[in-house]
Amino acid sequence: MITPDGARTVRVADDGRYVPIADPYVAFAAGTEPQDAAVEIQGELTAPCSPTVVVGIAQNGPDHASPVQAWLKSPRTVVGPGAVVPLRRDAGRTVAEAEVAVVIGRDTSGLTAENAHEYVLGVTAVNDLSSPDRAVVDPRNFESKSGEGYTPLGPWIDSALSLDDDLPMVLRADGEARAVTSTGRLPMTPRACLAYVAAWTTLGPGDVVMMGAPYSQAAVQPGETIDVIVGELRLTTPTS
Repeated sequence: MITPDGARTVRVADDGRYVPIADPYVAFAAGTEPQDAAVEIQGELTAPCSPTVVVGIAQNGPDHASPVQAWLKSPRTVVGPGAVVPLRRDAGRTVAEAEVAVVIGRDTSGLTAENAHEYVLGVTAVNDLSSPDRAVVDPRNFESKSGEGYTPLGPWIDSALSLDDDLPMVLRADGEARAVTSTGRLPMTPRACLAYVAAWTTLGPGDVVMMGAPYSQAAVQPGETIDVIVGELRLTTPTS
């Protein structure tokens, strides 16, 4: 959260208050809950983490004949809930994808599919915006995924959600449901995806893995307001 005194980490209380807390990654590593630092604070929500690495999982949807693959997206494309994202006019269609984003809590050395939950701080919602028409000349996803603000993330990290939950996923644009699905339609589970990524590179606190879009994507137009709904999380992104 951005406050007049700078950025603060907060938790959302049951009554909706934003309560500042100590470093959640330090507490996670110690196996404890972060302690409250004050009763309440006011400010503007921003992205709930500041990843050094953002990993996308490709081909993790029905009808894909090839195995899943991981790819990297610039962490500089991450913005928070409510941030206005300018959609590119020079790259063809813009597609929004409603996805689960897993936020890593500690160094993933030793992570396996069986113990993956021990490395995860929680789950948030992500809108993986892209310009898929660029794939014709951009097979590595750099151009198609690098638009300014093309990774809205939030509104907060839900640390109570399980990697094994079958979470409803909805993509809305200007209130219209464009895609309705769930994480249960992911051919490769979040656990398996995390184990695959960790087998090739070590992730750390605050890093993000986007789990793929199982029928959860649709074309959007400049000026539309996009909602990504994952379980009870709702991430709202106005566009221009």
